[in-house]
Amino acid sequence: MPLSSQDQLKKQIDAAENILILTAEKPSRDARAASWALAHFLKSIGKDATVFDQSETNEFQSFLVAPEKREKEIKGARDFVLSFDTTRNKIIDFRTENKIDKFEIYLTTERDAIDPRDFSFIPAKFKYDLLIVLGCQNLEHLGELSVKNSDLFFEVPIANIDISSANENFGQINLVDVTASSLSETLADFFKKYREKETEKETAQSLLAGVISATGNFQSRATTPRTFLAASWLIEKGANQQEIVRNLFKTQSFAFMKLWGRAMARLQWDEKTKIAWSTLALEDFVQSRTKPEDLPLVLEKIKDNFSAGKYFVILYSETLEKSVALVRNSDAESLKNLQKNLGGEIKNNHLEVVFEEKNILEAEKELLEKLGE
Repeated sequence: MPLSSQDQLKKQIDAAENILILTAEKPSRDARAASWALAHFLKSIGKDATVFDQSETNEFQSFLVAPEKREKEIKGARDFVLSFDTTRNKIIDFRTENKIDKFEIYLTTERDAIDPRDFSFIPAKFKYDLLIVLGCQNLEHLGELSVKNSDLFFEVPIANIDISSANENFGQINLVDVTASSLSETLADFFKKYREKETEKETAQSLLAGVISATGNFQSRATTPRTFLAASWLIEKGANQQEIVRNLFKTQSFAFMKLWGRAMARLQWDEKTKIAWSTLALEDFVQSRTKPEDLPLVLEKIKDNFSAGKYFVILYSETLEKSVALVRNSDAESLKNLQKNLGGEIKNNHLEVVFEEKNILEAEKELLEKLGE
């Protein structure tokens, strides 16, 4: 009977010593939290784990324990061996000199002459014996990293962990759970079955932060009973939910959180066009005691939680017959190209498009058709 993806991953981790953890070029909060949690977990079971983090900013630094090893560049990933055949000519002494632009090796041999054919240059194995990629549908989502280090991805086994149905199963091991609310929930389930006793407080805290961030504090449609069970277990393992909520949402009022919760509850995702969108009615502003001016930050948070997305939209009713859309894309610099197709006005980092004499359903249909084109 073939092993499950989780069992394959357990077996590969057991056999590995040095593990590199990778996320997308622009990881979601969930992916980053999951990568930190994985590093803590691997350390607790005696593995040498390094997190490759390409992002400049880090919203978790203030309240989560960072992994011991975090790198922004892959350096010294493998050794190169300069080999000398001593069958006919023994080496009796050597020394090295490290100069400004050269590294020189001086050999003293039994014979005065050296045959160049006795030398060979051999690339050794990579120091990493397992790559774990989190939240990437394919290796291209890693950005230039996968291009600059193609040999690494060709020679070292890859464990691919994701929750997207569009994942291309590019790893030797593919743990793709499309029913999970988040990567952090997927890892929580894996850790609990693998080494529950070794799941320590730092690991649990990072995972719960990822779950709370991905679900908008359990407000999104992706939240399931399984999500709450995972959160409950993480709290049992020492995670502090109140601290996480306080830090993740410390700059937002309770009214804003209610508005964000309403937006997340209606969030929809189109896998084909990579559009994440939500709709809000006039009643939502009344009930949450907020205004449309609060929506750009809500849109930003949706973007943070969908690293695979191309377009991010909030559509709301200004009146019964007038609707407004706030649109962002994955590359803020290309908003002008988006404006050519949709019209509207660029404000800060989003595009605002007004649909006169259209209710929210009519505006939603028109906007999605244009974005899909």
